[in-house]
Amino acid sequence: MVCIAAFIILALIGLFVAIISIFKPKLWKSYTKAMKKAWSCLWKKVRLQKCEIGFKEDIKNSILSRVIVKHPKWTKPLSILIEVVAVIIVLVTVWAILTAIKSLLALWVFGSCNVTKPSSCSLGAEVCSIDESEPTNPLEATGRWFTEWGEIFEAIPDKFKTYNPDDYHFNYIDIGGSESEDKETAVDIFDPGCVVCMSSYRNQKEAGFFDEYNVRLVPFAIQDAEGNYKFKNSELIVKYMFATEQVKSGLSIEIIDKIFFGKDDDGISYQDKFNDDYSTEQAVKVIEGWLKAAGLKDSEVKEIRKISDYPEITTKMAENREIVEKELNVKGIPTTIYHGEKHTGLWKQDS
Repeated sequence: MVCIAAFIILALIGLFVAIISIFKPKLWKSYTKAMKKAWSCLWKKVRLQKCEIGFKEDIKNSILSRVIVKHPKWTKPLSILIEVVAVIIVLVTVWAILTAIKSLLALWVFGSCNVTKPSSCSLGAEVCSIDESEPTNPLEATGRWFTEWGEIFEAIPDKFKTYNPDDYHFNYIDIGGSESEDKETAVDIFDPGCVVCMSSYRNQKEAGFFDEYNVRLVPFAIQDAEGNYKFKNSELIVKYMFATEQVKSGLSIEIIDKIFFGKDDDGISYQDKFNDDYSTEQAVKVIEGWLKAAGLKDSEVKEIRKISDYPEITTKMAENREIVEKELNVKGIPTTIYHGEKHTGLWKQDS
């Protein structure tokens, strides 16, 4: 282990030695000599052969030489300590390499380098992430580390899969009324409280995406592993959208248009108001006000309020969550399915 640890350390300090050797050429010669020995030892270890004992002893002696003269009794304990430190260096290095590989694979598969908490990965796409609960103790953290590997390998085939919107039995809102046979079907998954979803929706509207495809809108309120909602009033909004569809098909699009495009009398985005300010009672009042302004009678609005509390509405939301998180292995939204592909993150016209 000593010679392997020596190789790792020498490899890490190689850049600094290269810079310093500009002024001290002899240092580079000493470094390359040690590096060749360390590489030779590492290569033999890979082939399950013994390293040169001389090199191992050189490393240990160079460290112990200053101690042995003044404190000869320290030699044996320090020798053991060197071996222990060497093992730790090797284990940490192996862990770091595996973690880097796992992060890169996760970034390729999920669009985020962090499987458990995608929002913490700055390299990922612009998404509102679906985070899982963080481990609370070292044992759980170790188990979660291995579980993430399983999730990654399970999702790798998805990268080579052709996605057909009809294969996923979402509870959705058909914003175009009756679907046209001349248009391709697309699925658009969004959370009313998600800022990236709002930007994607606006981009799609501007680009004519909803006119070009038979779009099945899937309102989805992001939850964590404990069932808590990511955005304050998303659950309520999604329930009202599904309930409105049952009373008057196509009208629920008014709700999401207001949230994603509208502003209150003070010029504040309705999405911000729903996420940060409105209580449940205030949110209900605003939504029902929009429905009445769209032409619904008081009795119809009351019927929508009643339906929004029905268990079947909650069931619809749970079914969608199962498809999104289990069948599609989605770690963030917005997610759009069309042209046989799954696109996660901010939708752009060239995506």
